[in-house]
Amino acid sequence: MDAVTPRASSRTKDPERTRADILAVATEEFSAFGLSGARVDAIAERTRTSKRMIYYYFGSKEGLYLAVLEKAYADIRQVEADLDLGNLCPAEAIRRLVEFTFEYDEAHPDFIRLVAIENIHRAEHLSGSETIRGLNLGVIQTITDIVARGQAEGVFRADVDPLDVHLMISALCFFRVSNRHTFGAIFSVDLDAPDLRSRHKRMVGDAVIGMLALR
Repeated sequence: MDAVTPRASSRTKDPERTRADILAVATEEFSAFGLSGARVDAIAERTRTSKRMIYYYFGSKEGLYLAVLEKAYADIRQVEADLDLGNLCPAEAIRRLVEFTFEYDEAHPDFIRLVAIENIHRAEHLSGSETIRGLNLGVIQTITDIVARGQAEGVFRADVDPLDVHLMISALCFFRVSNRHTFGAIFSVDLDAPDLRSRHKRMVGDAVIGMLALR
């Protein structure tokens, strides 16, 4: 492994910033090149650190990759938790959650690529993370609470599984980003077009609320 250079050593005076810088660059590298294609040397060069320092913080390339995944999930769940959905009526709360997920996925293509890459690996790394499992319990509880309020008010069906709701929201929002290039090429459509983007966001909200609505 590389020796720690004086430049790298000076960064140890602010370890949190160094760790954050490494994670930010590693997110770009892993999302662009995958686990096998990303190079720790490139991450070290871009962060003005060393491989030795990266391994000191994260243990290995796989440890760094897992830390990137954990931060990616922590970021979306943190913003999600700040939406204050409890003050909205159930249908409005669901639509707000859909709109947030839609906008977040659109603004964070690196997150979408990381999830897609981990699926290629059959969740081999993610499945060993108690952190990620714990983080994602929050969104299910949020949906559970909203659905329960909607059922109590007589506006949502009784036979609703909150996990199904999360799956539906995630699938519809995720696909637009993960498949935007292939879908766009096949059907000669620009999914970045503002009018189409707005229509799809409204459509996803309508679809989820329609699935929940009492018939």
